[in-house]
Amino acid sequence: MLDLFGSIPTQMDYKGQKLAEQIFQGIILVSAVIGFIYGYITEQFGWTVYIVMAGFALSCLLTLPPWPMYRRNPLKWLPVQELGTEDKKPAERKLKRHTKS
Repeated sequence: MLDLFGSIPTQMDYKGQKLAEQIFQGIILVSAVIGFIYGYITEQFGWTVYIVMAGFALSCLLTLPPWPMYRRNPLKWLPVQELGTEDKKPAERKLKRHTKS
């Protein structure tokens, strides 16, 4: 059963994060406006809260899981460097000297 959870992708790229944030804010804003108007018309503050909570739940459902639409632009990582270049001590490296102008 744990292998099933390990196969689920958990990352989201930067453009996907931006899209998720915009969707989240848009749904919250729209539900707040609709909730305020409906609560004002019915004179029930409770309906305002319920509608905003429903908008929050919907936005969480749409933005928290890493849906494929949030993983369309993966990062290209640098290739792995040779181990020998990292083993040198700071004294063994060539120091760059700046010339005075």
